[in-house]
Amino acid sequence: MTAFAYRGGALHAEDVPLEEIAAQAGTPVYVYSQRAVEGAYRRLADAVDARIHYAVKANSNQAVIAALARLGAGADVVSGGELHRALAAGVAPAEIVFSGVGKTRAEIALALAQGVGQINVESEAELRAVSETAREAGRTAPVALRINPDVAADTHEKIATGGAAHKFGVPAGEAARLYALAQDLPGLRPVGLAVHIGSQILETAPFERAFRALAELTGSLRGAGFAVERLDLGGGLGIAHDGEAELRPETFAAAVARTVGGLGCALAIEPGRYLVGNAGVLLTRVIRSKRMPSRGFVVVDAAMNDLVRPTLYGARHPVATVARTPEAAARDHVDVVGPVCETGDVLAQGVRLPALEEGALLAIGAAGAYGAVMASSYNSRPLVGEVMVCDDHFAVIRPRRDPALLQALDRLPPWLAGD
Repeated sequence: MTAFAYRGGALHAEDVPLEEIAAQAGTPVYVYSQRAVEGAYRRLADAVDARIHYAVKANSNQAVIAALARLGAGADVVSGGELHRALAAGVAPAEIVFSGVGKTRAEIALALAQGVGQINVESEAELRAVSETAREAGRTAPVALRINPDVAADTHEKIATGGAAHKFGVPAGEAARLYALAQDLPGLRPVGLAVHIGSQILETAPFERAFRALAELTGSLRGAGFAVERLDLGGGLGIAHDGEAELRPETFAAAVARTVGGLGCALAIEPGRYLVGNAGVLLTRVIRSKRMPSRGFVVVDAAMNDLVRPTLYGARHPVATVARTPEAAARDHVDVVGPVCETGDVLAQGVRLPALEEGALLAIGAAGAYGAVMASSYNSRPLVGEVMVCDDHFAVIRPRRDPALLQALDRLPPWLAGD
């Protein structure tokens, strides 16, 4: 189904007019389609013969995690906070993979206490830390060794993670020694290998190179007498916009089958953006329009603190008017900007929009991933709210934070607090 479509001249989220959501929840606000999340999950699950662990970092709202958990998804977490969220949303501990290059000993202890299904280890020092923590707790940690395959993906440099210059994983040449070390250290049970080469990838070639590297390592390790039960293939499936060609789940599944499908390993993938990216929009209201000598601007009440991806990554998000504009209406190329006191506070550049009056609503698309989860309170702006839609009803799943609550978090030191 199309999650966001015009009906009767008004843009809807499923069967709910976005105007109605804005009137009740205010703006700016993120709006997610539960049916779109479910549809993306089912399409991927039907195509790929692998366990799906949702990458919670893409969108950590518990309603989103819970919707996926009820379909059978596990979770991929990269912090103690995300682990708590996944558990609270109903993900079974055994279906949680704890990833990340900088797990603290406290986070490792938490993962062990909760009984997570797998800890992905990214260095010898971390391997030893997990061993020591597990031994002290009297537990055995199932660990997978994350490999850095030195594979370049055609994506933004800040979301590429599989190159030799990146901080993630261990070089393939170190795998045999570290796998043997994992087998010898107390408190560890090495279960397999993991890889993740980046995000927003729309072609199979880099995936295949990374997966073939895992397949070769699996053969080498088994040849040396080690058991390799699982292969964690990471995430990275992108979403298509701006005329890009979609990477279909069936195409990705074929790449998985060609490279690692015949190894007899339990396979897992960790999609995030693919499941939730196109399931969300950022709803924002026009404050005013203005014209400078070189270009026009539409100033809205959303800002870079609500959606930082355009500023941080140069990301391009589609923009649509909530009230449908007649095809014959004149349009101009404008920049959609927020009120934050930064030149970089740009949500979209060079988009074709009609003349917009104060109070008009815009929907910024492809905003379900790495949107609200990366939001801040910069300029003392309240954290953006979130809404979930299912069929013809909706609910606020995170209210906008009251500025007074933000201020109440501050504490004056004694020497400034006196009369």
